Amino acid sequence: MDSKLTLKVDKEIIQRAKKYARERNTSLSQMVEDYFDIIVKPAETDIELTPLVKKLSGVVKLPKSYDSRKEYSKYLVKKYK
Repeated sequence: MDSKLTLKVDKEIIQRAKKYARERNTSLSQMVEDYFDIIVKPAETDIELTPLVKKLSGVVKLPKSYDSRKEYSKYLVKKYK
């Protein structure tokens, strides 16, 4: 079920986002919905890891304070600027 949402966004950003959406044959609404879906979707825990992925797990050490969802959100914001 679709529902209406009102957002306040800088006019220039809206124009750039509309252009970006047009170039990709999508709507601004669809872009926002896709973004929201990405940032709120729970991590899929039932995915079986391949032997290669299992072998590579733990190779990179990240600080305990590292928040992958936050970093991905920042990446998306930068990407769609």
